[in-house]
Amino acid sequence: MQIIAKNKILKRDFDIVSRIEAGIVLNGEEIKSIRAGRINLKGSYVKILNGRSGKSELFLIGCHIHTQKTDPYRTRKLLVRKSEIRALIGKTTEKGLALMPISVYLKSGRAKIEVGIAKGLKKIDKREKIKKEEVQRRLRRLVNKN
Repeated sequence: MQIIAKNKILKRDFDIVSRIEAGIVLNGEEIKSIRAGRINLKGSYVKILNGRSGKSELFLIGCHIHTQKTDPYRTRKLLVRKSEIRALIGKTTEKGLALMPISVYLKSGRAKIEVGIAKGLKKIDKREKIKKEEVQRRLRRLVNKN
């Protein structure tokens, strides 16, 4: 598994409740760009919409994949099982939860995206999270010295 891109802002502003792996529907030029690392997840999000057949489907919105011929910000369909979509619908109805892309990676030659159910952090929560990370970092340094 080769990680191509990560959503770095997500770690700072959100707390990830659960994760799910999904495939991405891409054209040839887009997969070439992803393999070259020309993808940006900043400002992108995942939304559950009704597709052509009336069934609920996941879509990646606002992700930039560098291409020459097509719109780099076009909406891309995500491939997920029906049961996983039903579970996501049940969880995201809670207030303050959102579907966010965590990372894009290649798995056996195919582009996959890790989608997480994220809860937005308030300023106080962010400070507490930073303090905990700092304590963990100091403990690791002490253990490595001994």
